[in-house]
Amino acid sequence: MATAIGFTGVGLLLAAFVLNLTGMLKADSVPYLSLNLAGALLACLSSWLVDFMPFVLLEGVWAVATLYALVRILGGRRMPGAS
Repeated sequence: MATAIGFTGVGLLLAAFVLNLTGMLKADSVPYLSLNLAGALLACLSSWLVDFMPFVLLEGVWAVATLYALVRILGGRRMPGAS
C-alpha cells in the first residue's frame, strides 16, 4: 500500500512540475499548489509507512511550505517575489 501511495504522490508532484515547465500552470496558482500539497502529503505518508524519515522530513516541509503559499493566495495576498 505504501508503494501505491508513494507513486500517486510523486505522480502529482511531477505533474505539477511538468505543467509549470510547459506554461500550463503558474507556480502561484491554486491548481499548481493544490497538486503540490496533495503530492507532498501522499509522499510524506508513504515515507512514514516505510519508516524512511529523511523523506518524511523533506515531504513534510514541502507540504507545510506549500500550504502556507496556498493559504496566502486564497486569502488574497500575493506571495513575496510573485509578479
